[in-house]
Amino acid sequence: MKKNKLIAMTCLVLGILNAILSFTFAGGLIDMAYGRDIKSDRSNEPIQPIPFHYDDNRAKTELGKKLFFEPRLSKSGWITCNSCHNLSTGGADNLPTSIGHKWMLGPINSPTVLNSKFNLAQFWDGRAKDLKEQAKGPIANPMEMASNHDLAVEVLQSIPEYVQWFKKVYGEEKITIDNVADAIAAFEETLVTPNSRFDLWLRGYDRISEVEEEGYILFKGKGCIGCHNGFGVGGNAFRKFGIAKPYDKDTQTLGRYNVTKEEKDKYVFKVPLLRNIELTAPYFHDASTWNLSEAVNVMAEYQLGTKLTEDETNKIVAFLKTLTGDQPEIIFPVLPPSNASTPKPNRN
Repeated sequence: MKKNKLIAMTCLVLGILNAILSFTFAGGLIDMAYGRDIKSDRSNEPIQPIPFHYDDNRAKTELGKKLFFEPRLSKSGWITCNSCHNLSTGGADNLPTSIGHKWMLGPINSPTVLNSKFNLAQFWDGRAKDLKEQAKGPIANPMEMASNHDLAVEVLQSIPEYVQWFKKVYGEEKITIDNVADAIAAFEETLVTPNSRFDLWLRGYDRISEVEEEGYILFKGKGCIGCHNGFGVGGNAFRKFGIAKPYDKDTQTLGRYNVTKEEKDKYVFKVPLLRNIELTAPYFHDASTWNLSEAVNVMAEYQLGTKLTEDETNKIVAFLKTLTGDQPEIIFPVLPPSNASTPKPNRN
């Protein structure tokens, strides 16, 4: 009997050790140790690894997740935040412009919601200072969800489960659009993609190839790093599209000028995030190309005033593909039913 117990204990210990080793080599301990004085020769690179996210308020983020997938926030009862920022397809809809109420087409390409917490502002023109402010916009936009804030709140207020959830998170039964947006933003804050192969390389683990590393050296040497740096590899600055020469493919979209009305801000846009860039075609605010190699060459020509060789382009693209991280695995929420007092959908 004692011998059998000893064998069982030995097997258990070996199993635990094996799990720990597997977790370590899979990068698990790297995540847990992020920010705990990890030393690497690459720690001073202009791109930083994405920190692993820990929920500060699980009840709020769970409420925000429900609202992110809640079609009744739209006038038609059909469109959700996930419609344009599909978490199954890189946090974007992979369309030139999104499809809104009554099949209306939006005026600009929809950016990814993944890692959007690293943006200095939201929307291409930066008109929303943060995710909370951004979350209010589509609900009342006639070309998107086409509802209004009062109606959206009325819908939620009519559903007892939502009243209870908002009370649990915000301490009151009265639902406000500010709290709706705050909860959605809290959920979106969790939508980060850590552990890309490049992040592991930055932390001292050899997870990229020689060609991919050469692509990163070119990315820095050619000047791409001047705009695309930090946690999001972009998103932390506004830049004119057409620095080296005027961008002639779209002269109608004025970008930041629509916010500031200053002449210097014409054709100025928020620098897009390059995290998971291989997943989010088509590219640029005007969705003018579906090809990542072409996008790299356009940037070189219009922003840097240079022409890349085919080999240089291929290496930079190889590097960009190392920026694809772990996609958030979201369990689709089960939403509470409407009732007799819930405002009905309107497709008109």
